[in-house]
Amino acid sequence: MDNNTTTNFSDVFKDNFLSGFSLSTQNLTLPNVLISLGIAFLLGMVIYFIYKKTYRGVLYSHSFNLSLIMLSMVTTLVIMCISSAPALSLGMVGALSIVRFRTAVKDPMDTVYMFWAIAVGITVGANFILFSIIGTLVIAVILLVLSFTSNQTGQNYLLVVHYDDRYAKEVTNAVNKMVPRYRLKSKTATRNGVEMTLELRLQGNRSNIVDNLLGIPGVMDATLVAFQNEIA
Repeated sequence: MDNNTTTNFSDVFKDNFLSGFSLSTQNLTLPNVLISLGIAFLLGMVIYFIYKKTYRGVLYSHSFNLSLIMLSMVTTLVIMCISSAPALSLGMVGALSIVRFRTAVKDPMDTVYMFWAIAVGITVGANFILFSIIGTLVIAVILLVLSFTSNQTGQNYLLVVHYDDRYAKEVTNAVNKMVPRYRLKSKTATRNGVEMTLELRLQGNRSNIVDNLLGIPGVMDATLVAFQNEIA
């Protein structure tokens, strides 16, 4: 009797264990896949527009922004496959472990958007669609508010001025009058004059500061470049 009990339990355990590693197509019907990919695409478009609206870097990358949409959809497809079969998930982990990404992410906010897109793909693929929609809308509103607040404080720039050392006092007074707050980054003196680089913050379109500096005696040239770092 004990042998029969052991045999029956073993059979039940094997059946349950193997059934867990079998491919379940219950959630992988064509309508479910298309609906999940469609929702991931729409949420990816939300990420796309938020990234484009809130981007404050120097060079906007359209290809990176498009990759956020594809990242959401691809992650959704992968999670749907993994959730259908535990054995497939083990193979997927082994396959992804040999992948190496060589693209360097220069802006820390780009990493945030990548994790956001991956999170959307995971939640949609795991069928937590309502959770994904609510989370995406909340994050989008927060980023828009933070972007609007940061725009009110101004944009960071590097001002490079090349001038004659004999007019150093006039140049310094002019800069102090036009820019109330700045920080000296570097100053190079050569036989052809002095080159001074300042880190400053300006609100709105203040490119006329370069034209005003050219009107000062002794100033040879002036360059204004957008800068991402924050002024301490």
